[in-house]
This record gives sequence, structure tokens and C-alpha cells, in this order.
Amino acid sequence: MISIEQAQRAIFEQITPLETEQVPVSHGLNRITPESHVAPWDIPAADNSAMDGFAFCHESQPALKIVGFLPAGDVIDEPVPAGCAIRIMTGAPIPPGCDTVVPIEEVEVEGEFVRLKAPARAGSHVRLRGEDIARGDVVIPAGSVLRPQEIGMLCAMGKTTLAVYRKARVAILATGDELLEPGSPPYPGKLVNSNSYSLAAQVVEAGGEPLVLGIAADTLAATCEMISAGMDADMLVITGGVSVGDRDFVKAAIEQLGGEIQFWKVDMKPGKPLAFASLQGKPVFALPGNPVAAMVSFELFVRPSLLKAMGHRRILRPVVNALLQERAVNKGSRPHLVRGLVSRHGDRYLVSTTGNQSSGRLSSLTLGNGLMKLAPESTLEAGCEVEVVLLDRWFEQGEMEVSQ
Repeated sequence: MISIEQAQRAIFEQITPLETEQVPVSHGLNRITPESHVAPWDIPAADNSAMDGFAFCHESQPALKIVGFLPAGDVIDEPVPAGCAIRIMTGAPIPPGCDTVVPIEEVEVEGEFVRLKAPARAGSHVRLRGEDIARGDVVIPAGSVLRPQEIGMLCAMGKTTLAVYRKARVAILATGDELLEPGSPPYPGKLVNSNSYSLAAQVVEAGGEPLVLGIAADTLAATCEMISAGMDADMLVITGGVSVGDRDFVKAAIEQLGGEIQFWKVDMKPGKPLAFASLQGKPVFALPGNPVAAMVSFELFVRPSLLKAMGHRRILRPVVNALLQERAVNKGSRPHLVRGLVSRHGDRYLVSTTGNQSSGRLSSLTLGNGLMKLAPESTLEAGCEVEVVLLDRWFEQGEMEVSQ
């Protein structure tokens, strides 16, 4: 067996970025730009008003004659005379002769004149040309994740389309005569195929496009046929049939199709019977059939591979130090990835287990939001500090705060 870290290094070394494609800017959200975006002009393009109010020369206050009105979208070339003011709307360019804006609620209008209620500071409420970005600035570096704010900035820079790394297409195959598709009631000897759909959801969450192939019967021929059907995708994820049972044909099928098994078995629990292979130049992940083992293995190996293929620089989930809220024991000889519930109190993270840690108990994941790694044959008492991988994106972004 190899360690989790060795397996990750072996996999990631073989993952290369996909090609790029042109998409409308509005379709670029959460994609990665392969190129830097340089400002083609100043933003704003001219000094403009930050408020609805009156524009004037600072030296002319406090009593000013109103000489016109300038709405947003219009331009005035004639200078505003000294001692005069022009009514101006938010976003309108500051006319010649003016350097200050006072909001409308801070003045009194008396016929043709406007009087300031209090002295205005020179340059107040004026957005200067290039205040946001200047022409020639590298605004969005290559490799950036395009968030809503980057989408807005690209539009402000005149972009209508842009290049992004293509979404990875991931074929997902479940194996086993015991499996039924969702919608079929389970009965003795049969199980509902949840793995294909949890894995597909994990692909979507990572930004990829899943292709659910269905269920392969427990024969070598059927397994080969179904694997071949997924080779149009960028990578293949198989669940089940990778252990040493009489009907575990996945490794044999990969090799019969000309693939090469890079490694088999990882020193971890759950997820030990995991294989990584290369077939027709494409990565193949053969994950265990137990639901938790499949999802945990995806998190550690497939998700970061997807992110790297799609141009991401940050490919691993964030890790925090948390205080254990209960005693945790690992009696086994392998590192145990224990599912936990993480909460935050001020600047401190707390974690508790989600109960029974059976690799077939999917609720051990639904009840939690993190993974803590317990060393082999170890015991941690309540109050000990433990590293926890945060699994939920909303938690990564700091949107969860538990009051004390």
C-alpha cells in the first residue's frame, strides 16, 4: 500500500490542464482564465459625480447660481462660470470649471440660487478618472477564478467573450449485479445504486460535467464494454469491483483494454481498495463500492484532479485545526478518515464525530462537514487539537458562525 500523500502525488503528476474554449462572459462564472486581462482604458473614463447634487468650483461657495442640469449620459463642454453651479446626477461627467459636488440633501435651493448648508471639502463626491483601474493595469491575472466581481469587471473592460479552461467531462460507472437504479424498491440481495449519483453530484460541485454510464454486470465482458463506453470523456470514475472478490473485474478489464494500473491499495480507511490507472492516455479512478469510501476517495483524489485539469491552482480543500469535543479512538493499523461536524466559536474551531463510522453508513457524511485524520492505533481525548479537512464550500467561505 502507498500513503494518501504518495497516491496524490502520483496522480497529480499525470494530470495536465485541458484545452481552452471561448465562452460568453456571462458563462465564465467559476471558470479559470488562462490569460491575463489588461485594462484597455481608464475606469472611470472621466471624472464623474458620485452623488445626485450640484457641481461647482470649490472656491465659489457658499452661494451659487444654478446654470443648468447635467443628467448621467450627457456631456457639457462649456465651462461652468465661477460663482455658478450645475445640477448633476450620479455618474455624470464633471463639467469644466467644477471640482466639487455637494449632495442635494446638503443644500437649500432658493429660486435660481443654491446655498450650501455647511462648507464642502474640495473634491468631495467626485470619482476621479482611473480611480478604479488605469489603462494598462493587469486587472485579472492568468489563473484567476472568475467570480461575479471578475465577470462584472470584464464587462466594464468591454469583454463579451473570453477564453476559459474547458470543463472536464467525467464518465461514472457503477459495477455489481446487486445494484438497482433509483426508483426501484430494494429487496433482499439488492441495493439501490446511490454511488453513481453522489459521485455525479461531486463532479458538478467541482465544476465538471458528469456522464452517468449506468451499471455494469459482474462479468469481464460487461465491465470491458461499459468502460469502453466512457472513453469519450476526459476521465473515468468506476465504483465497485476493484477488490479481490471472485466477481471483481475492474482491474482485469482495464488491463484487457490496454490500460496500465499505476497503483492499487492506499493506506487509508475507508478507501483501501482504490486503484489508479491510465487508459488511452486518460486517468481512470477505480473507487471502492461502499458509499462513504467512494465519496471520501473522490474528495481526496478525483476532485483535486478535476480542479487541476480545469486550470485551478488551489486544488485541495482547506484544513483547519479544531478542538476535539469527544474521545476518538483508531484501533486499526491504517489512518482513519473520521467524518466530523465542525463548528466555529469566535476564532476557534470545534469538531465532533458523526457517530458510527462504517464505510457503508452514508449518514456519517450527511451529518457532518469535515474529515479528521486519526493516526493508526491512536487515542485522542476531548480537548485535543486535530486537523480537519473542511468539505462544505459554504463553510470555507466563512458563512457559518455559531454563537456561544
